[in-house]
Amino acid sequence: MADKSRDPEALEREIERSRQQLARTIDELADRVSPRNVAQRGAERLKEEADQVAKALGAMVRPSEDDDGEGPQIDRRLVLAGVGAAVIVTALVLRRRRRRRR
Repeated sequence: MADKSRDPEALEREIERSRQQLARTIDELADRVSPRNVAQRGAERLKEEADQVAKALGAMVRPSEDDDGEGPQIDRRLVLAGVGAAVIVTALVLRRRRRRRR
């Protein structure tokens, strides 16, 4: 069973270390599941995905000189496609969140 020759003070120190470690672990878990932090992580993830979509759309848009020579012209169809893609991605992310909450 237990080693009766162990120093009681050493056992108390070991127990205290274990308590402190457990308290830190519980604090980390509480922080991880905090609704505010979960929402913040979701918003950050959505922002990153939106940035990636914007970059992909930017790569698709080719500047071309218009007839007036005023500089690059952006095809409106690509802009509408980008907006549509962003709306779809947002809807899918929100739908996924709602399913996780159930």
